[in-house]
Amino acid sequence: MKRMLYYMERDLRRWLRGRANVISTLILPAAWLIFVGLALPIRFTDNYLDFIAPGILVLTMLGASFQGGALLMFDKILGYLQKFLAMPAPRESILFGKILFITLRGLIQTTVILIIAIILGANFLDPVLIISIYAVLFTFGILLSSMMATVALKLEDHDSYAAINAMISMPLFFTSSALMPYDQMPDWLAAIARFNPVSYAIDAIRGLQAGIFPGTTLFGLCAGAILVLFVSVTVFRRATV
Repeated sequence: MKRMLYYMERDLRRWLRGRANVISTLILPAAWLIFVGLALPIRFTDNYLDFIAPGILVLTMLGASFQGGALLMFDKILGYLQKFLAMPAPRESILFGKILFITLRGLIQTTVILIIAIILGANFLDPVLIISIYAVLFTFGILLSSMMATVALKLEDHDSYAAINAMISMPLFFTSSALMPYDQMPDWLAAIARFNPVSYAIDAIRGLQAGIFPGTTLFGLCAGAILVLFVSVTVFRRATV
C-alpha cells in the first residue's frame, strides 16, 4: 500500500507542477456544460442542464482516464518504467499507483465541473447524491484507467497511443446516452448506447438524481471494472520493457 501511494504521489506532483495541463483539461468539459447545457433548445426535457450534467461529469472522467494512459507510455519511452520494474516492489504497486492517480485526477477535475454545474443551476445539492456520484465516477475511472494502462503497455510509441485515444474516446461519448435519452435516438444508435460502458455510468448518475438506486447498472459497472482490472494486472505481471 505504501509503495502504491509513493508511485501515485510521484505522478500527482508532476501533474500539479504543470499548471497549463491542469487548466487545459477543464476547458472542454466546462465549454460543453455552458454552451451545450444552457444554449441548445431541447424539447424533451424542461431542464437540459440537469440532463446533460451527468454526461459532462462522465466525459471529464473519460478524458482524464484516456490521457492517463499516456503517462505510462512516457514512462516507457523515457526508460523509467524499466527501472521501476527492476525494483523489489511488487509490480502491482506500480500499476495500482498509476490507476489510483489517474482516477484521483479525474475526480479533482469532475469536482470543478460539478461546482460549475451547481452554480449554473443544476440540482446536485444533496450530500448523499454527491457522495453516490463520486462512487460511480470512481468505479468508472478504475475501469477506463485500467483499460488504457493495458493499451499503453502493449503499444510501442506515443503516436500509436494518441491514434487509439482519438479512435475510441469521442465515439464512446457520442454513442452513449450523454446527449439524449434512448427513446430520442435512432434504433441502431440506441442499441449501441445501451451496451456502452459510458452509458452505464451516466445512467447510474441519472438514476441517483431521480432518487432510484440503479442496482443493475451499478453491478454491470463494477463487474466491468473488476474484469478489466484483472486483465490489466495479468498483462502487467508479464510485461517486459
